[in-house]
Amino acid sequence: MDENKESLKQKAKGAKDKAVGEAKEAYGEATDDLGKQAEGKAQKAEGQAHKAVGEVKEDDNNKK
Repeated sequence: MDENKESLKQKAKGAKDKAVGEAKEAYGEATDDLGKQAEGKAQKAEGQAHKAVGEVKEDDNNKK
């Protein structure tokens, strides 16, 4: 049960980071702020990584 909870936490964190990263990237594009664009892209990538970890954990849990 705790393993399922952990996979959901990872996926939720990934979704949040991806959304915030997309917003930062869009803001940076709108204001020509290259730093904010880069920060947004990095946070979006981090979110995708967290989501992937959560999916792997979920797949692993389902195989048990």
